[in-house]
Amino acid sequence: MTVSELCSALGGEVQCAGAGEREITEAIAGDLLSFIMGVAREGAAWVTIQAHLNVAAVAVLKDLPIIIIAAGRKAPDDLLERCNTENITVLSVPESLYEVCAKMHALGLKG
Repeated sequence: MTVSELCSALGGEVQCAGAGEREITEAIAGDLLSFIMGVAREGAAWVTIQAHLNVAAVAVLKDLPIIIIAAGRKAPDDLLERCNTENITVLSVPESLYEVCAKMHALGLKG
């Protein structure tokens, strides 16, 4: 599944387009940045409610192509600017983190 296909399936608002053609290998959910730095694998879709600039740094470090911000939260301008520079997609969705994970599981993404 590509980033664009995942965005279409989940709905929500694409706040930063990023590299829509990139393949997503799996998904990870978490709000603790050190946890994500420790366990996320390259190519994973990251679901979080964190919406600040440090999120982009973690995504770059782990080569995560998409950040999905749950619970109706929106990325601030500085996060969007950094993600645009790094070609990372930012998707804001109204559903809870749990609901987003359930949808991704139903789409066949493993965590």
